[in-house]
Amino acid sequence: MKRKISVEDIDAVHLYGRNDANLRLIHDAFAARVTARGGEITIVGDDDAEVQQIEAVLTEMANLVRRGRTVRREDVEYAIRMVTSDRGEELSRFYAGGTRLQGLKKPVEPKTVGQKKYVEAMQEHDIVVSIGPAGTGKTYLAVAMAVAALRLKEVERIVLVRPAVEAGESLGYLPGDYQEKIAPYLRPLYDALRDMMDYEKVKRLTEIGTIEVIPLAYMRGRTLNDAFVILDEAQNSTMPQMKMFLTRLGFNSRAVVTGDITQIDLANSEMSGLVRIQEILDDIRGIEFVYLNESDVVRHRLVREIIKAFERYAKTREERAREDD
Repeated sequence: MKRKISVEDIDAVHLYGRNDANLRLIHDAFAARVTARGGEITIVGDDDAEVQQIEAVLTEMANLVRRGRTVRREDVEYAIRMVTSDRGEELSRFYAGGTRLQGLKKPVEPKTVGQKKYVEAMQEHDIVVSIGPAGTGKTYLAVAMAVAALRLKEVERIVLVRPAVEAGESLGYLPGDYQEKIAPYLRPLYDALRDMMDYEKVKRLTEIGTIEVIPLAYMRGRTLNDAFVILDEAQNSTMPQMKMFLTRLGFNSRAVVTGDITQIDLANSEMSGLVRIQEILDDIRGIEFVYLNESDVVRHRLVREIIKAFERYAKTREERAREDD
């Protein structure tokens, strides 16, 4: 089977990648042969379905270039994963409707179908709970939404919250006073902020209280109006803490709760408020649960493989435990 794709209307370098790196990714992933000459790409292969999959990948990538994007390695890898898992139509809908967030130091947009659903949920609901593994953009996209809302004057302040739960090290053995000991827990939130805004602006807004980055315990007794509030690493909050956080929400406020229920550092994982609210709040209108998985990981490709390996290991241990019982 042979298919040809015309890309004469775009700068092919943005599609092919430096030294044709993007085309080589496709070549390594499929048995069919892909050749590019000038403004035309030819696909030749014995497997019709495979040729169609390659055509779908290249068509979507070319459309990205037409919308002003340079195609990156991760774009190609994600498109390949989608078409080879029979999610080509879903991929097409994803790229057809861009969801770029405005008002930031640099444009931010979801990079996967799951991330797009997450962003849309934050745009449409007052409370969103995002659950998924590391690297799926849970915190980064939530902070981006918060900064965009502040810039567009939809809210008057941002409150970023994290539980201060020890993960293998005792705070008591770390140097410094309480504020210095708690700083490492809050650092990822500051890092995300500084990706969205200039350092001096983050510093100034923090000094005047427009942006707060605080431990979860500091939320008790407060009512937050006109605020975008994010609870990060929520798997390490207890049920009373989760209830306390969610009931801080005041008028014209929005909340996003993020966490990974496979990385609970509490002494008893059953105590996790993030685990329990899935059942407690599931049927309340205005609260949306979004589940991300390894296909939404946007870090190094090995991160996805590591996550899947740990999932297989956990599943094997559970099966063995059941057999022993």
